[in-house]
Amino acid sequence: MSGPRVFPDIDAFAAAVGEPLGTGPWHEITQEQVNLFADATGDHQWIHVDLARAAEGPFGAPIAHGYLTLSLIPRFIGEVYRIESLSMGVNYGLNKVRFPQPVKVGSRIRGHAELVSVTPGTQGTQAVVRWTIEIENAEKPACVAETVGLLVP
Repeated sequence: MSGPRVFPDIDAFAAAVGEPLGTGPWHEITQEQVNLFADATGDHQWIHVDLARAAEGPFGAPIAHGYLTLSLIPRFIGEVYRIESLSMGVNYGLNKVRFPQPVKVGSRIRGHAELVSVTPGTQGTQAVVRWTIEIENAEKPACVAETVGLLVP
């Protein structure tokens, strides 16, 4: 990875509909991240935070919350692409989210993005980006999600 793909403006970004936007670098998921996420959300389920019990559980290790994986997409955006002339970009929502495979603590993940659609609107331009969160050396991804962002020039 040599850095994010840079678009000078929304029109140049819109011209990339149907294209891969890029793939970011690998990031290790640590138990500290999982514990902090559990504290922030109040989700202290044993498969995330009880190392001994999780080691005996169905995944053989503690796993990251699916929503933790999903919440890393804003980080991945900055690593994969940038639109230079925006005054702001905000989350508008999600169309689809699936978690095909759990992320074991200690695994490395990265984000791969494809631009699905760009639709001008009154508040700004809505961009739908399909994110595939890959797990290093795994057949299935950790997460596939369509994010909807509102891009304001």
